[in-house]
Parts: sequence; structure tokens; C-alpha cells
Amino acid sequence: MSKRDYYEALGVVKTASAEELKKAYRKKALEYHPDRNKDKDADVKFKEINEAYEVLSDAQKRKTYDQFGHAAFDPSSGGGFGGFGQQSGRSGPFTYTYTSAGGANPFGNFDFSDPFEIFESFFGGGGFATHQVKPRYSLTIDFMEAVNGTQRTIVHQGKSHTVNIPAGADDGTRIRFSEFDVSLDVKPHSEFKRDGYDMFSNYEISFATAALGDTIEVPTLNKPVKLKVRPGTQPNTMIRLKDQGIKHLRGGGRGDHYIRLIVTIPTSLSREQKNLLKEYDRISGE
Repeated sequence: MSKRDYYEALGVVKTASAEELKKAYRKKALEYHPDRNKDKDADVKFKEINEAYEVLSDAQKRKTYDQFGHAAFDPSSGGGFGGFGQQSGRSGPFTYTYTSAGGANPFGNFDFSDPFEIFESFFGGGGFATHQVKPRYSLTIDFMEAVNGTQRTIVHQGKSHTVNIPAGADDGTRIRFSEFDVSLDVKPHSEFKRDGYDMFSNYEISFATAALGDTIEVPTLNKPVKLKVRPGTQPNTMIRLKDQGIKHLRGGGRGDHYIRLIVTIPTSLSREQKNLLKEYDRISGE
């Protein structure tokens, strides 16, 4: 069965403001909460409106939904990268693929929360007996601590609790205990960006390196890796390091590491350099 449009589920127009979305959600959530509405389809509708509100109340998710619809959150629809496989290589244990196509994955890796958690965080959990709100703590960790895993201590009701943060955790990851929940805030990294379990970074190369080719050494999550730059490499060429991204939070496997080659143009040239470039330009035009 196809899903109903999220705007239609909440009863709002596509240009609805954040406040209008909130009011519409409040009305629908109270109407279809299973503790109040005993109709057989109330639970389905309650989950539907919570899913709709979770997407539309988040600016990034809403933008993605407006562009791609429900396919943006359907894993079977695939990602936004295409065109890989033009040329592959190997450096030690690493395999990589060159491509000049593709771009950032527009679909991301969105997960949906428990609808009752959304309801409780919105309404404060009062008035319904079925679901109780547990205390929530927020922990701020560094980017590499989230990638590799770490530990923190939470003091709850006078007792110290060790929080084991698994490798692959991300901003917003929630760790549940019997008495409380912990959510993670991950600091951004100066060099690496992530999209789900895939890693992205830029690496600058000179015009001469792009034109003539060379061997470069690029940083990765573990250690620097040497890669060959093909002669005639174009700006923004993407190199894919297979299985060198972030470890999956659940189950085995890792994401990939994508390195975008940025060709730098010098801002100042010596007289000799200018003359050489003029001569190159003259020869190229013949």
C-alpha cells in the first residue's frame, strides 16, 4: 500500500509554517492516541501522523521530502551516488574507484523514532498511563570518539552509571537504560564529514598534479593512504575508498570513504611562471 502524503496526513498545505505544523500535529496526535481512541485503525493513524511530523518538523528532512517524496526514506530506492567504476586501483589493503560524477547522497540515512517518544517529547508525557517518560541525559563527544567508540559516566539519583558508546554512533544516537535514556551530541570534525556511515573529505592538489598525475598521501580515519592521481584528473573528481568509512552501529560492515580532489589555482605567480603559462596557452591554441 502506498503511503499517504505527509502534508495530507497532518491536514496542512505544503507552505505551512513550523507553528502551523505543530498545531496540526497536536490536534491529530490527541485525536488518534491509542489510549484515547479505541478505533481499530487509531494506532496506524497515530504512527502515520507521528512519522509525518518527524519529517516535516525537521528542516533538512522536510527539504529532502519535498524534493524526493517518500522515496527519500525508503532504503530500496538507493542513494544519490552514481557512475562509480570508471577506473579502480589498489593501495595496500585499500581498493578505490575514480569517478567524476555523482554528488552528496540526497537521501541520507534517516531513521524514524518510536511514535510514542515523539508524542511524549512534544506533550511532556502527561495524561496517558500506557507510556512513561524516562529522564534523558545529553552527552557531548568528539567526532572521532563517535567513530571509534568511547565511555562516559552518568550520575543518576546518586549512582554512577558507565555509558558504553559504541563505535559508529552519530549525532542524535540514543542509548537506553532501564531508568533513563542518553542522547549524543557529536562535535563536527574540521576535516571529515559523514553521511550515515559514509565519510567525506576534500583533498587539495595543484594544477600540475592534476594535469601530470602523481602519488598523493591522503588522511583517512585510521592512517594516511597513498593514492595515484591519474594524469588529466578533473576538478572535483571523487575517489572512493571501499569499506574505509564508519563502522555500522548494528551488525557488521563499514561505510565508504569518499575523497573529493580540489584543484587549487595559485593566487599569485612569478614572472617566470606567468611566461610559462602564456607559452603553454599559446602552444595549446595552435
